[in-house]
Amino acid sequence: MAADRIKIGLKCEECGDINYTTWKNPKTHSEKFQVKKYSPRLKKHTIHKEVKLKS
Repeated sequence: MAADRIKIGLKCEECGDINYTTWKNPKTHSEKFQVKKYSPRLKKHTIHKEVKLKS
């Protein structure tokens, strides 16, 4: 259900910017989310890791 989802941010490991936001269901995906995404400041693809956003 939609009420189980939480909003998370994806923070660049190299520059520290939160470039993306997405939704996650913590009941089905308990581990930290990590993905390689484009960083506009660095103009290259870098690892982005999950961070909690203030509601």
